[in-house]
Amino acid sequence: MIMDKLICTWFGAGLLRPAPGTWGSAIAIALGVMIHWLGSFPLLLTATIAVTLLGFWAVPRYTKDMDDPDRSEIVIDEVAGQWLALCFPSFGFWQVGLASSNFPYPGWLAAFLFFRLFDIWKPWLVGRADREGGTAGVMLDDLWAGLFAGIATMIAAAFSHLVLM
Repeated sequence: MIMDKLICTWFGAGLLRPAPGTWGSAIAIALGVMIHWLGSFPLLLTATIAVTLLGFWAVPRYTKDMDDPDRSEIVIDEVAGQWLALCFPSFGFWQVGLASSNFPYPGWLAAFLFFRLFDIWKPWLVGRADREGGTAGVMLDDLWAGLFAGIATMIAAAFSHLVLM
């Protein structure tokens, strides 16, 4: 139970107040950028898959006897979704051959802001997954938010590079 709580709260990040989801996302961005620096997109993608699987495993165990499985202290879903969003600019930088130590701030900042927007706003599939509830919904709404945030980040990057420059 202690290990499940550590995983679900991302080692206590979900216990920070106010706005534990934002704290979890901010910590995820910092760790995600460090993972990119260590091994670029392939390592970040591997870490994203691993944390997603870990979340699908740990959340049902941690919330087994709880009335509401979507508790605010559970932020492993934010980590998985935020890293998914971060994979998009990470892939772009890796694809064009930037050194892994080069992860310009507009990429990670846009991924963070778009992820928080979609996670809070909960449009379309994000909201549907959230309303379905249950332990799968805890993870799925943030994965959808991460996917939408990643796409929005790339659209913003294309706009920035093609229109503003």
